[in-house]
Amino acid sequence: MSATSASLSVSAAPVLAQDKSSMWLRNRRWDLMFIIVSVLGVPLPYLFYLFGKDVLQLDPDVSRNIINGFVAVAVGGPHMMSTLLRTSFDGEFRQRYPMLVRSSIIIPIIVVSLAFLNLTLLLTIFFFWAMLHVLHQVTYIVELYNHKEHVIIRKNSTVSLRARMIDYAVVLTCLFPMAAFKISQGTFAVGTNDLTRVIPDAFQHPWLFVAAAGVFFVSLTAFVVKSIQEYRAGVINWPKTIFISLTVAVFFPLAAFENLDTAFQGANMWHSFQYLAITFYIIKIKQQYGNLDQSAPLVARFSKGKDSRGLFALSVLMLFGSVVVFIVMRFLAGYINPAIIDPTTFTTTEAYLKAVELWRFDVAYYTAILSFLWIHYYHDHFLFTNFEALDAAYK
Repeated sequence: MSATSASLSVSAAPVLAQDKSSMWLRNRRWDLMFIIVSVLGVPLPYLFYLFGKDVLQLDPDVSRNIINGFVAVAVGGPHMMSTLLRTSFDGEFRQRYPMLVRSSIIIPIIVVSLAFLNLTLLLTIFFFWAMLHVLHQVTYIVELYNHKEHVIIRKNSTVSLRARMIDYAVVLTCLFPMAAFKISQGTFAVGTNDLTRVIPDAFQHPWLFVAAAGVFFVSLTAFVVKSIQEYRAGVINWPKTIFISLTVAVFFPLAAFENLDTAFQGANMWHSFQYLAITFYIIKIKQQYGNLDQSAPLVARFSKGKDSRGLFALSVLMLFGSVVVFIVMRFLAGYINPAIIDPTTFTTTEAYLKAVELWRFDVAYYTAILSFLWIHYYHDHFLFTNFEALDAAYK
């Protein structure tokens, strides 16, 4: 965790350290470190999972859950909690959008209900919503680059609708071909949960993979052609093009891995670093150019200074809410024998008890995480429409 905090403090340069004459969102160093080159962390969770399983001879589920827990505490958890610094913790936001904040209470109720009634369905919804959320963030960053190009660098220029649609198409389709292939093979599982059990049979056929792959490769071809045309015309937006290209190259094979749970944690790390950097930068902008002290005094208190370590610390402290939920749910799950686990399918009592214990742990873990994570998704679908969030720093 300390390493993550130290890394985030690299964004500690004063808010005014902004390259207003280039396509970079803030400056080349900051964009490369947090938005682009942080992609190098994507394979690390899976490599450590394999090390624990094959070298240390840990049980695969133990190794998987260790990786999940570390990523959740080190970066994934703080990133989901940091959303609240801009929404629920900000009086100005609560006053302008009261129903968005109040309606968020519905989400934990749904999560808890599904965790006990149908954990597989809960994880299926989570997996596909998570993929959409990650891709939505990618399109948001793409649009931030477009916005700066249009408003600051090439004033009154236009990024054509055709160009936008091609960018969105290649981003939004890159994760799904391999996922569709695994669904068609009946091998689409997250951890110990087989998600194909709740996916309609009509989708568990090769046509889904062929359709998904076809749309993706058409989109990829269009993106390559568009990029070449922009380069030849001298109007290519290099930061955006590099970012999209890396995203597609990394996300396309993710669903092909045997352990989807851990493979997706790699994408989650990259996504979380991007999110923390952008969120803390937006807060710093509001602190320097807006009214953060009046609208969010607690956030402003932790945002003092030139770096983002205080904001990261506040996001980490908020994780204790998840810890409390985990403890409560683990206690409650201990009194429930899941009807979905049939004891007659196990050869030994020990194997059955192990399966029940894993189910209880998963119920507690996913309830503690998803209750807050889905609120984070819900709020971000709104925040990701604010393409003017960085404008104050460009003036």
